[in-house]
Amino acid sequence: MSITDWPADERPREKLIQRGATALSDAELLAIFLRTGTQGKTAVDLARELLDRYGNLRALLQEDVEGFCRNHGLGLAKFAQLQAVLEMANRHLHEHLQRGDAFTDPANARRYLQQQLRHKSMEVFACLFLDTRHRLIEFSELFTGTIDGASVYPREVVKKAISLNAAAVILAHNHPSGIAEPSNADVQITRKLKDALALVDVRVLDHIVVGDDCVSMAERGML
Repeated sequence: MSITDWPADERPREKLIQRGATALSDAELLAIFLRTGTQGKTAVDLARELLDRYGNLRALLQEDVEGFCRNHGLGLAKFAQLQAVLEMANRHLHEHLQRGDAFTDPANARRYLQQQLRHKSMEVFACLFLDTRHRLIEFSELFTGTIDGASVYPREVVKKAISLNAAAVILAHNHPSGIAEPSNADVQITRKLKDALALVDVRVLDHIVVGDDCVSMAERGML
């Protein structure tokens, strides 16, 4: 049965228009991007097959051009379209932060940090440096470690904050495993950074751990 034969409220595109993109599953979102399936398979069938093969949407989106094009029903044109979509999403979030109004809603910072760090294969420690009104001054990736952890030096973070005349920071790092649960080491380095930055009157607003989702250590009461 073709997707066009499905009830209107079950078709991915119509469902998105009626209920919004968040109502769709990963397979339904991917099906809208694919537009068409292959012989004997709808776009939703193909999307589900791809997600089963890769395990999750992130792994598919991070696939290189050669691996992507080895999938039946995909090719260079689809790869180019996908990269364009990902880059537009990245630029949209970056421009939203640059306008200076994004931090009225902490969820925007989490989305931006997830976009920047989720795909990293190694652990990266980064900071959002903010002014007195919590507007973005600069996003900086400061330290890169192995997949098991990054060496973070409070003195370097303090130097960077002073050079930018920052009044506050949001700390962030990724867990390449995809599991965003803060570790004991994450708690310890957060406290060290908070104490070091307090000496120069820079507030630590949050430490966000990025994986398949994001965990706010401030919301967990861990700062």
